[in-house]
Amino acid sequence: MHPLPDQPDLYAALRASGAAPQDLHALIQASPAPVAARLRAADQGLLSAILRAGLGQPAIPTAPQIIAHLKDLHPHPLFNPDVATSRTLALLTNGEHPDMPAFSDRAFDAWFAAKDVPYGIGTYGEDRSVYRTAQFADAISPERRTRHLGIDVFAPAGTPLYAPLPGRVLHLTYNADPLDYGHTLIVEHRAGTVAFYTLYGHLAATLPTLLQPGAQVAAGQHIADLGDWHENGGWAPHVHFQIMTDMLDQTAGNFYGVGHSSLWDVWQSICPDPNLILRLPQSAFTLP
Repeated sequence: MHPLPDQPDLYAALRASGAAPQDLHALIQASPAPVAARLRAADQGLLSAILRAGLGQPAIPTAPQIIAHLKDLHPHPLFNPDVATSRTLALLTNGEHPDMPAFSDRAFDAWFAAKDVPYGIGTYGEDRSVYRTAQFADAISPERRTRHLGIDVFAPAGTPLYAPLPGRVLHLTYNADPLDYGHTLIVEHRAGTVAFYTLYGHLAATLPTLLQPGAQVAAGQHIADLGDWHENGGWAPHVHFQIMTDMLDQTAGNFYGVGHSSLWDVWQSICPDPNLILRLPQSAFTLP
């Protein structure tokens, strides 16, 4: 087993190593101590996914099956009225709205209310400059995680959410760090015998009164409400909705909401487009 060189971007070195996922432990053991320490600090499931991608395989082996399953479903709308048939505004963040306050700026509420649309949409895959901070860095690479892995739907605080698919509550958590998810729900679903997951972030404190860990969820069931600033991590009211084909090594009721641009193919396998469930028209993601 060839050791990984000590370089700033170990993700790139892993992808180019030619090692198989089952060789990850041996690869770490063979690497210089500083490299091994950095690798051990990372999510081992993510490292295995990168190794698979480096071999030309799906980063998550079950992802193609899950995506095919989702395409054949008829999900229940997440909101009532359905976002897909309502007026929306694409809330693009890279200068398309020069006067738009940041989602973490309380002035955003008045700005959005003045637009007089029921729902605002934050797009999947958008490269957001707001994430170029130390909070979105790790020891493996100097690259920040800036590519958005969910779809955001903005609406007034307290707006109810309804389960798009049947499943089981896996995690019901309060992620309290500033600009984290606040109240968070993760539901486990099945594509045949294969598990996949949906995440709902920035929820209201009503969440624990609606669901409990392990509870079964029916499609169309009222599962959560949009949180206000003081309970949703410090954001304008919205839901961050995300699909995960694998939970990697994340077991504490949280999950990455943004990924690396250089690993976008890997992250697309881990977190495919949430529009597989929301079924919004393409016009929802662009400006007129």
